Amino acid sequence: MDLRQMEYFVALAEEQQFTRAADLRRVSQSGLSAGIRTLEDELQTPLFTRTTRRVELTDAGRALLPHARSLLAQAAAGRDAVVATRSEVVGELRLGGEQCLGVIDIAELLGRFHARYPKVRVAFHQAGTGELLGMLRAGELDVAFVAVGGAGGVGATGKRGAISQRELATEPLVVLCSPRSPLAKKSRVSWEDLEGEVFVDFNASWAIRGINDTAFAGRGLARDVGFTVNDVHTLLDLVHRELGIAVVPRPIASKPQAEGLVSIPIVGGEAATWTLSVASAAASTDAGIAGRLLEILS
Repeated sequence: MDLRQMEYFVALAEEQQFTRAADLRRVSQSGLSAGIRTLEDELQTPLFTRTTRRVELTDAGRALLPHARSLLAQAAAGRDAVVATRSEVVGELRLGGEQCLGVIDIAELLGRFHARYPKVRVAFHQAGTGELLGMLRAGELDVAFVAVGGAGGVGATGKRGAISQRELATEPLVVLCSPRSPLAKKSRVSWEDLEGEVFVDFNASWAIRGINDTAFAGRGLARDVGFTVNDVHTLLDLVHRELGIAVVPRPIASKPQAEGLVSIPIVGGEAATWTLSVASAAASTDAGIAGRLLEILS
């Protein structure tokens, strides 16, 4: 077993789909599949059961998972300890991000960064994508994790003005509702099915609010946003209390606080997606303290 195989295994165990796991590890789907097969051959046992729609861990896979995570954490800690001995970096990193980014654990990322560069002061600002991009353009942030709908928007790879951006992952949108909602009986819904519902949504600076507003307006559909919030937990609490439904990226639906709610895929027309990108001041992408943070993401 090697670390690359462990990375592939953990990604597939968490994403439960080859395409998303391959995107997460930035490898082709065939490359990830080959790595998993090699690992299963080496261990002489299946680690996953495969269906046309998803994969699930076998008993052997569940037994391996905590050890695989531990190996990867130890390897990361070892790399960070070595880097910390090579040079002394002093300065400040100004970082921003939305809530519930899914594929990025900001606390874990900053913990690793601090282990490598203990003398760098980190200032973190949590806000919606619109505000974060404005702060980047104004020179008030060095790096921010931002989101948009689909490819080609603010989150697309490339440079736009003074901002350089790299796409990290794309997640589908889902409807969250109470199990007592009439929608809960459906296995999937269209945007048209949602007309007439009361919505809980984020304020205008959040990426998901713009995605939702555009999806409804582009189809000529009316939407009643009865509750505008600025944090994920309040949104989930309001949906739990049957005050409205919400359209959110899948990572939000996977939070423990969403347990008991019904998550329904959206189908029809263009795919409903939420794309996470890392954005930075263009001059900071390949050099300086911000560049050192981006190295950890590579």
